[in-house]
Amino acid sequence: MFSQHRSFAPTLSLLCLTAALLGLTGCTKKSTAQTPSVDLQLKVSVPFRFVAYGDTRFHDLKDTEAANPPVRVALVQAIAEVNPAFVCFTGDIVYNGYDVNDWKTWDSETSIWRDKNIPIYPALGNHDLHGDEKIALGNYFQRFPDLKNSRYYSVRAANTLLLVLDSSLEETSGPQFQWLSNKLDNLPSDVDFVFLMFHHPPYTSSSDAKMFGGGHSARSTEQHLAKMLEDRQAHAGARFVVFSGHVHNYERHEHGGVTYFVSGGGAAHAYPIERAPGDPFQSKEVNYHYLLVEVDHRQLKVTMNRLELNNGKAVWTEPDSVKIAIAAAASANAAAH
Repeated sequence: MFSQHRSFAPTLSLLCLTAALLGLTGCTKKSTAQTPSVDLQLKVSVPFRFVAYGDTRFHDLKDTEAANPPVRVALVQAIAEVNPAFVCFTGDIVYNGYDVNDWKTWDSETSIWRDKNIPIYPALGNHDLHGDEKIALGNYFQRFPDLKNSRYYSVRAANTLLLVLDSSLEETSGPQFQWLSNKLDNLPSDVDFVFLMFHHPPYTSSSDAKMFGGGHSARSTEQHLAKMLEDRQAHAGARFVVFSGHVHNYERHEHGGVTYFVSGGGAAHAYPIERAPGDPFQSKEVNYHYLLVEVDHRQLKVTMNRLELNNGKAVWTEPDSVKIAIAAAASANAAAH
């Protein structure tokens, strides 16, 4: 962990003695602390494509209460066949983060991705932190060693920057917010798109009332975060795109120049949700799916690939697709600031 080996022994001894005298116990809370965030680099050339989705709840195949195992398996196989540059997870990878058997199910069911050397970039969801958080995080980071225990981190891939947040930590103040603000304040000029990924959605037409059997209301923290992003978008040369999960369906929202996707149809039991009249995507269906993001120079396309199993046979459709481009006016406006 410590890469510098200078002669700090006297100072460290004094610090340890001081801590002992004061009775400090901060080290007992290491599982909730963020190590220095990691900045990953993925060598990929434009054009490229990647997949985003979440709420898979990897768990015992025989237990159909937690999720829909046949859907989960079919989605993993379909994503492997797409051969994406990487896969983004919007959280709730497993059913119970503390359960090593859930993670072993993840290991076995996604082995095809590792066989194809497909990188995976996850965001932590509430289910991933179930139980003893130290144990849950240990299981999580064991699967993703490149994160080096970072609960929030960045990935640079060609003309894009992926910023992954942990929505179980404070997002609009504190270290994570300072880190995010610094990243957005210092965007490289050759970044066309900034993807932000975190589990809880800033916008959703579902609600805690669960009118159709399930759903969650947007939380105030993510709503404040969205307002900050929209304020920044007005002066940014890059386009901001947000991927979240938590709601077990698909949604697309547009606010202040930012496009928000809710992608929580990875196999946790999906449910219909209320749709506001102004929602860009309208559906009364259950939507198990993954998102295919095709990135090019100054433009991208996001397609929702919907899965329905009819008597065990996979039927695929594309009910929603949207193109997002960098406007010349936005680039000029950003250059003026």
